[in-house]
Amino acid sequence: MKYIFFILLLGFCHQAYAELDYFHYQSPFSARYASEEMSQIFSLQQRHACWRKVWVALAQAERDLGLPISDAQVEEMKAAIDTIDFKVAAKYEKELKHDVMAHVHAYGEQCPLARPIIHLGATSCTITDNADQLIMRSALKLIQSKLKLLMKNLAMTALHYKDLPCLGYTHFQSAQPTTVGKRMSLWLQDFYLDYLDLAYRLDHIYFLGVKGTTGTQASFLELFDGDREKVIELEKRFAAQLEYNCTLPVSGQTYTRKIDKQILEVLSGIAVSAHKMSTDLRLLAHLKEIEEPFGKHQVGSSAMPYKRNPMENERVCSLARYIMSQANNPQYTAATQWFERTLDDSANRRLSIPEAFLATDTLLDILANIAENMVVYPKVIEKHLDNELPFMATENILMACVKKGADRQEIHERIREHSQLVANKIKNEGAENDLLERLANDPVISLTRKEILLIIKDGDFTGCAANQVENFVNLYIFPIIN
Repeated sequence: MKYIFFILLLGFCHQAYAELDYFHYQSPFSARYASEEMSQIFSLQQRHACWRKVWVALAQAERDLGLPISDAQVEEMKAAIDTIDFKVAAKYEKELKHDVMAHVHAYGEQCPLARPIIHLGATSCTITDNADQLIMRSALKLIQSKLKLLMKNLAMTALHYKDLPCLGYTHFQSAQPTTVGKRMSLWLQDFYLDYLDLAYRLDHIYFLGVKGTTGTQASFLELFDGDREKVIELEKRFAAQLEYNCTLPVSGQTYTRKIDKQILEVLSGIAVSAHKMSTDLRLLAHLKEIEEPFGKHQVGSSAMPYKRNPMENERVCSLARYIMSQANNPQYTAATQWFERTLDDSANRRLSIPEAFLATDTLLDILANIAENMVVYPKVIEKHLDNELPFMATENILMACVKKGADRQEIHERIREHSQLVANKIKNEGAENDLLERLANDPVISLTRKEILLIIKDGDFTGCAANQVENFVNLYIFPIIN
């Protein structure tokens, strides 16, 4: 048990620990929320396998440029990338108090032929920083795929309800009608902008490369007897083997922590969009217009059996706030790094970066399911719209009266008086909206009830909403998700 707790403190949590230890703290993400895929990306196994991939790439590049490293040594290292003996590494770390050197020795025990050349010319951050970037790239790709699924589900649902009129709200007060699909397209557009940010960041992640202890590459220049061209080529080959096209032109010992800030800002942007969508859905659940999927045997409240609380959307909002707060950590870290390197970033990064990814992974899974399976109640939506539509139709009624020869100002005043009276009765007495009847019975209003109802029926109160949804999905979303 002590060993497991020690390993958890060293690095990223592995989901398997949730099944082993009920007596020590576990991350809620690895134990409860996050997907198996994302948990594996930030597992200890994956982290240290990436360290070994970096060591292999470095050895290969050094070999190809003439250093005395044999093919057999490289192949031995490759064969042991995934077979990590954590007990041996923990034994060495207890003695050395240095995690990278502990794993150098553990790797060396498995690869006795390659042991003399493992970590040749490198500093710890050559291994850890490049590996961290490999991990974050994998995590970003998984986030990208899940964001695309959410966009697809939301797009299809928006298209399905593009023509369904609903009451619009500004300031959460009744406003001009829109459509259910159009409202969903607003959520979708936020995620589309997040997708563009994510795609850009994936294409512009600068790899640390091989820079050495203070970023001068002095150790590698020494290895290649002062041949600067070989040092430049070493970094190119090293990065290419790890499928990176560009490295930072300059660095200290670490890659600039500004990169962590940029990546977590992408996750924070997704969280902002998620919070907005789930907040709207929570309000719509209160109005009984739209609900998140609710299982046949699901319990909404332990005390109130009738309740269908929007628990999934509440969880999204909760996680989203956490992600947005985590985006502050790399800002502080990047701002407070001293000169070429300090170590006060390490513990913070081990917590903030994985947790932000795991939380984003979780909320995307939740929202993808909600977007595909949300329950819409057209009759309730229609009722709410009908309750307010008489007020919204007054401008059309005014124009129809003027067309029949009435005085515009006189009609405007009569409609205003009736509207204010009806609004007061609704608010103070809970009365029904009888504005249309009042207008039809007013001798100054030169329209019959039938004519007024025809105006409402023929009124195009939702404007271009349906066309906007179609155009947006067809021109912007389908090219991404198809």
